[in-house]
Amino acid sequence: MRKCLVVDDSKVIRKVARHILETLDFEVSEAQDGHEALVHCEAKAPDVVLLDWNMPVMSGIEFLRALGMADLEHRPKIVFCTTENGVAHIRTAIEAGADEYVMKPFDRETLQSKLQIVGMA
Repeated sequence: MRKCLVVDDSKVIRKVARHILETLDFEVSEAQDGHEALVHCEAKAPDVVLLDWNMPVMSGIEFLRALGMADLEHRPKIVFCTTENGVAHIRTAIEAGADEYVMKPFDRETLQSKLQIVGMA
């Protein structure tokens, strides 16, 4: 079973994403900030990370940059999931290593299509 780590400081967003991902046959774990997500990935990297941009402790971009320097068995696919929709934000995310970008709010079909694009659906 594919594994997805949902990283968002909003418990509601994590719950909605978990529900959608479980219907797509993912095993889901959660982190509420980038630091918690990095610790999780260093212990056992998931197949894909659904990542928020704006979080306390460590933002999504900071997490992504730290992940790039981490010594991991395999690098998970990264799907940014955020309200930040400016071209500059998207470019920054892609340049930092994101594989795909989805806007909040999202639905099952949108998330599924993004996961297909990164080869995870």
